Amino acid sequence: MQAYHDNGAFIPGPLLRVPASASGPLDGLTFAVKDLIDVAGTITGGGNPDWLRTHTPAARSAPVVERLLGAGASVLGKTITDELAFSLEGVNAHYGTPLNPACPDRIPGGSSSGSASAVAAGLVDFALGTDTGGSVRVPASFCGLYGIRPTHDAIPLDGVLPFAPSYDTVGWFARDAEMLAKVGDVLLPDATPTLIETLIIVRDAFAIADEPVAAALRTICDALGATQEISVFDGAEADWFEAYRILQGNENWRELGPWITATKPRFGEAIAPRFAGTAEITPEDVARWQPLRDRIRAKLRTQLGGGVAWLIPTAPCIALSKAAPGAGEQIGPFYGRALTLTSIAGHAGLPQISLPAATVDGCPVGLSLVAGAGQDRALLDAACRLGARLTNRTST
Repeated sequence: MQAYHDNGAFIPGPLLRVPASASGPLDGLTFAVKDLIDVAGTITGGGNPDWLRTHTPAARSAPVVERLLGAGASVLGKTITDELAFSLEGVNAHYGTPLNPACPDRIPGGSSSGSASAVAAGLVDFALGTDTGGSVRVPASFCGLYGIRPTHDAIPLDGVLPFAPSYDTVGWFARDAEMLAKVGDVLLPDATPTLIETLIIVRDAFAIADEPVAAALRTICDALGATQEISVFDGAEADWFEAYRILQGNENWRELGPWITATKPRFGEAIAPRFAGTAEITPEDVARWQPLRDRIRAKLRTQLGGGVAWLIPTAPCIALSKAAPGAGEQIGPFYGRALTLTSIAGHAGLPQISLPAATVDGCPVGLSLVAGAGQDRALLDAACRLGARLTNRTST
């Protein structure tokens, strides 16, 4: 097992340790907590030294942390996040880039980079992240992990630093589907899931991915018996992306703009212009794009009933080289394609699980299952069944 200080997953300072508060189904397991989520007695630093400096220790842990402690698991570390969650890269100008254990010369993906790194390195059994526009899903794909973005509002966001509340969720990572499901049994609302029996390929989502990634995942879809195909974007991929960019940016400035204006924090050179851009979004911009999101949400929630899951690439490419951040010719197109893919679940508030399904050029790529609202437990059950098939396939 890798030493805790070797992979850069954890925030600077002594490793945070919080024992379980009771016995339960997670007895003996350890988990890490993204530094956007409160743990009692510690300051939630948000990946930015000025946020850390201007805030006080949390009086209580976020409910999501309390539930896990009450189920027998123990906290082992708070993990690095991209600054105030505004990145999919996993690169922090102040605290460094956590290791991607699956591809050490490549970025881990963000903004839940440290949590993904800690799980992939075997330092903890599972880890909490947050996912607004893909911050669990993309690192899961890049690091070869199972990762879930639950149905929006399925898990309370109290004690979680907000980014864009109508998109924000708390998700988690694990190295196998069974662990992912075990955590879900503790965190998710009680439900009687409908067995997912129909897998449908989203054709135009696959068209967004790099050809080698799409081809590798198409092979996996064939092995899983998925034959039906649909189109979801209807040729409006650019509109889906722009709606996400405007609406999340507007919410982000509403939540964080007053602090940014008053504090004038030191942001990394890649992050500063992103926040500056959110300040320029107008009410007219929001009025233009909100109706599209409303239509997408209504359409997708109608289409995705019980018993069905859509198959899409989790990310459009393998993890980018560490030399890529700051190179606009790579980063810009990556964001456009990645956020278009993640907007399917994001706009509609749907649950999505990324499975480590294949490798391209020696790096993992994730295949995602997207299901109807509230079908989180059914999705976890499907991930366990399909994950076992993928494991058997790769081991024979």
